[in-house]
Amino acid sequence: MAITKMKGTYDCLPETTAKWNKLETVFRHVCKLYNFKEIRTPIFESTELYHRSVGDTSDMVSKETYDFKDRGDRMNTLRPEGTAGVARCYIENKLYANQSVEKLYYMGPMFRYERPQAGRTRQFSQMGVEAIGSLSPLMDAEVIALAVTVIKGLGLKGVKVRINSIGDEESRKNYKEALVNYFSNFKEELCYDCQQRLEKNPLRILDCKVDSKKEFFTNCPKIGDYLNEESKNHFNQVLEALEKMNIEYTITPNLVRGLDYYTHTVFEIEADIEGFGAQNVLGGGGRYNNLIKELGGPETGCVGMAFGMDRLLLAMASENVDNVKETPLHCFIIALGDKARLETQRLLNEMRFGGLICDCDYRGASIKGQFKQADKNNAIFTAILGDQELDSFTINVKNNETDNQETISINDLYSYICNYVASKNNSHCQGCNKKGE
Repeated sequence: MAITKMKGTYDCLPETTAKWNKLETVFRHVCKLYNFKEIRTPIFESTELYHRSVGDTSDMVSKETYDFKDRGDRMNTLRPEGTAGVARCYIENKLYANQSVEKLYYMGPMFRYERPQAGRTRQFSQMGVEAIGSLSPLMDAEVIALAVTVIKGLGLKGVKVRINSIGDEESRKNYKEALVNYFSNFKEELCYDCQQRLEKNPLRILDCKVDSKKEFFTNCPKIGDYLNEESKNHFNQVLEALEKMNIEYTITPNLVRGLDYYTHTVFEIEADIEGFGAQNVLGGGGRYNNLIKELGGPETGCVGMAFGMDRLLLAMASENVDNVKETPLHCFIIALGDKARLETQRLLNEMRFGGLICDCDYRGASIKGQFKQADKNNAIFTAILGDQELDSFTINVKNNETDNQETISINDLYSYICNYVASKNNSHCQGCNKKGE
């Protein structure tokens, strides 16, 4: 019996990876525009990191993390999200010693044990940014602007920002007390999970997809009524900055996000996606001023956000903006005979080293079969090399775009192709990096 992939995982074939590359390229470019630098952290960390940062009361930790013991009897966890690992890295490598704002971005696989469905798998990918070292509300606005720019850069329409403030510690403490007092009157009507949340973290009740549809939920206390002046001022400055940048937003009173480390600003990014219905959230994030200190680092302000890359790809497919133009081969060489095959390897190596995309047959196909391979790879040029050509040190070259055929010196093949590519694009050739040379 053949071995198959694990439940909740998937294979990315070449056609799909081209779309992933497009998504990653747009994200990297936008991050560069905002002066964010890439950081890479391990795929697994100490289990304690996620229990301390995300919170034991979160569904992610209590139900979804992949935890395992290694041979040293240490508890490890496959990373379920990116922020905690970046925070640990920031502290361990003493990046705070620079006395500057560290603007970082990451992308890569995450793992959560949940019921697989479209856009939600057990191994999934996220890309996100973290700005560490600033308490300024303008940094909140910049991170939101970056997220909006990414969505628009992918060609998605109707971008929306849903935003809220959950305030500082004092504001949240007062608000939690109000929620407990209110929802205690409806404890028997709450779902099982929310009955547990009422005791441990009442803010999470606001995230519930079950209880949020019940009538009593609409009259629950709103965080805006419990924000102190500092929290109100911070939130108002974020909104003013968004308005200055012409970024439309909607204040959403019940938006709290799902992780324990958030403070002040929280937000989600949506777009009008055909067929997505109400579940069109593509990413989100917020401010987390206490996380670095709680993990053993200095007290410092932080704000970040993340996109679910799998969900973004589904959105792009739904809006037909995921098309990727396949890169054609610059040249496919058809070799006839053993000596010609050896010379072909030299030519291929020379052209590839010079930046041209080229290939040949490695299965011993007939000349007809090799022509088919050239067509399949959309080769701009097909070059034919046999014993007769070797004797005269020439090669037959066909331009498949113009049907022009010529016999040229083998030594001229590379420059011949470069000249055509440069003239066609009216730009520098990728290979020789000289316009028309």
